[in-house]
Amino acid sequence: MKIAAFEVREDERAFFEQLQREKPVEILLFDQTLTLQNAALAKGCQGVTILGQSIFNHDLLDALKAQGCEYICTRTIGYNHIDIAYANQLGMRVANASYAPNGVADYAVMLMLMSIRNYKQALFRGNANDYSLSGLQGKEMRSLTVGVIGTGRIGRAVIQNLSGFGCKMLAYDAYPSDDIKDKVEYVPLETLYARSDMITLHTPLFDSTYNMINRESLQKMKDGVVLINTARGELMDVEALVWGIESKKIGALGLDVIEHEEGIYHCDRRSDIIRNRNMAYIRQFPNVTMTQHIAFYTDQAVKSMVQCGVQNILDFAQQGRCPMEVGKPA
Repeated sequence: MKIAAFEVREDERAFFEQLQREKPVEILLFDQTLTLQNAALAKGCQGVTILGQSIFNHDLLDALKAQGCEYICTRTIGYNHIDIAYANQLGMRVANASYAPNGVADYAVMLMLMSIRNYKQALFRGNANDYSLSGLQGKEMRSLTVGVIGTGRIGRAVIQNLSGFGCKMLAYDAYPSDDIKDKVEYVPLETLYARSDMITLHTPLFDSTYNMINRESLQKMKDGVVLINTARGELMDVEALVWGIESKKIGALGLDVIEHEEGIYHCDRRSDIIRNRNMAYIRQFPNVTMTQHIAFYTDQAVKSMVQCGVQNILDFAQQGRCPMEVGKPA
């Protein structure tokens, strides 16, 4: 069979080429985002695999269906960039990717430590030969209460990591996990907001979680709360974050993702005018640490993402099912 792979990065190519040698598949590699304008590149391909920048709306899905595409696999865990219901309505099968949660979980804890130890300012001062202590006094993790929103694979890995620090942990999830109840106290979301010194987000992006961190929810939190987001930028209302930092309601932010990052993160934009005022504004605060959506980015994760992007489509074609399917075909 033939598969078209879009948004292919250089670090993925060797893995795609290895799979093409090992599997009964021809893989066309394109570095472009898949759009309505270049959908013809997928003509004759039974499957298409993408990353998160390709937006699969009705028009693009119609175009792919007309080109003969039956299967879609995003090489990401999140799949909110695909209209799953409409794809299923067209009879197209959709799957997402999986990789070990350790990389993101480790990164989340790193952002926590950087935030509570004022690492950003310490780094900047050191680079300018300023070795003063004023303003750099931090906090110890063992003295904090950490709230974990979302206890899926990544959230549970974060809890496992934090268990060695001696901090108290609260958790919220619509579906609590029995295997971590000895490490955390499950509480209602409102209680987690009120009692946590630091809150880390590990929940998927749904309509129900969109902008769940907003001015109203911030007002329910402790003054000086530390917020960490390695999940999805849209979980947080950036306007509310700006208000929270300026009013000192938020003590520190550790953000690997941010709302409206599409077309900016994972690109070289040094010579461009970036049309995201809040992103440019919020990153200049001394207590805001921002990275470019790289919490997932390890050698093992990239390999797993590429393998999922190909194997899931092969499973659909060869077995009629895929363990990572999302949605239900019509």
